[in-house]
Amino acid sequence: MFSDTSSLPPKIGNMTHSDPNICSAATDDEMAARHSSFSGYDVSRLSGEMSPMTMSPWNQNSPFTQSPWSKFDENVPQNVPQNGLIGSLVREEGHIYSLAAKEDLLYTGSDSKNIRVWKNMKEFTAFKSNSGLVKAIIISGDKIFTGHQDGKVRVWKINPKNPSVHKRSGTLPTFFDIFKASMKPSNYIEVKRKRTALWIKHVDAISCLSMNQEQGLLYSASWDRTFKVWRVENSKCLESVKAHDDAVNSVVASVEGLVYTGSADGTVKVWRRESSGKTVKHHFIQTLLTQECAVTALAVNKSGSVVYCGSSDGLVNFWEREKELTHGGVLKGHKLAVLCLTAAGNLVFSGSADKTICVWRREGNVHTCLSVLTGHTGPVKCLAAEEDKDSSTGDQRWVVYSGSLDKSVKVWSVSETAPDLRHMGNMQPGQGDSPWDSIPSAKY
Repeated sequence: MFSDTSSLPPKIGNMTHSDPNICSAATDDEMAARHSSFSGYDVSRLSGEMSPMTMSPWNQNSPFTQSPWSKFDENVPQNVPQNGLIGSLVREEGHIYSLAAKEDLLYTGSDSKNIRVWKNMKEFTAFKSNSGLVKAIIISGDKIFTGHQDGKVRVWKINPKNPSVHKRSGTLPTFFDIFKASMKPSNYIEVKRKRTALWIKHVDAISCLSMNQEQGLLYSASWDRTFKVWRVENSKCLESVKAHDDAVNSVVASVEGLVYTGSADGTVKVWRRESSGKTVKHHFIQTLLTQECAVTALAVNKSGSVVYCGSSDGLVNFWEREKELTHGGVLKGHKLAVLCLTAAGNLVFSGSADKTICVWRREGNVHTCLSVLTGHTGPVKCLAAEEDKDSSTGDQRWVVYSGSLDKSVKVWSVSETAPDLRHMGNMQPGQGDSPWDSIPSAKY
């Protein structure tokens, strides 16, 4: 790592990763993300090591500040669907870095060694990993995949006779594949200054996982600037793509073979999967965004028609896909970095270092903010949404889970038909346009 970032190009010197490396006793004022460097990572350094920085996404202000969040409750009409907190899941053992929901189960990962499973908002079971910090969780059938700070993906299987029992069934890459690959010199790639490593192994923390269920492919993104593609059926690493010039903070597999990656280098890139027999290759298609601040989160709606990108400046850019991807605008609602995004139905949820969650509803190419969910006392690090099948009100409702660095998970009930904030009397006369609207973009 360079010791003096002042000698770096301005763009690189200001890049930040999406995660802070925070000790459990850290206060809000002490939170800081790792400073990026031109090299993106150093194989001789651990991901958890601290380094000084002045451009942390935790304290980098958005251009749009001083939003009157606290006035919402008193202005919400009482005869319309409400968005609000159902409950909190608290286990004082570490910051919540990842979560995944499926049917009636919620999996949470933290910087402890435990992965906890919750059912009906009560702790159902737990299983332990020896690797500590769990940075990503994804569920596929009876398997759970967890991505870790040590660069490995661990695979867990649910006992069919006892769903409370989870047993580790493997690690990606497998020990046998590592041993086999190590026999061939051609399987070693240069990672930094003539240092080499096997191409099937991540050499820095895994930041995100994504699954293409139809193809049975798992994608892992890492701070080592690559994303890797795994075939779930046989645990094989099919491809490693050097995707960015800095840490890859997010990867999302979408429809029609498209894959999106976002990085601390400030770019969002699009890749297309092409298969020939057992061979899978991802080809670069285009760069959607190039900016000074880090890209910290990505989300794509179910149909693949809208792509969302959260950044360390608190903004959410989005693109609409018809025959091609075109920039649709910017959602402005947060005062600090956007750390997580998830899309559900016509809604998109953005969680931020400002401790809030914005609920946005898309109508055509216009997004409006329905509500701002408050209650966390630390940055909101991860989100998941599931359809509320028990709703009896007749409107489309979602159960939203939010994990925070305040060591809690909160559960919210959100309606797609809730009133939007533009009509709730919060704007002062002469104040101008609502700060919760999307800003249309000039097409380019």
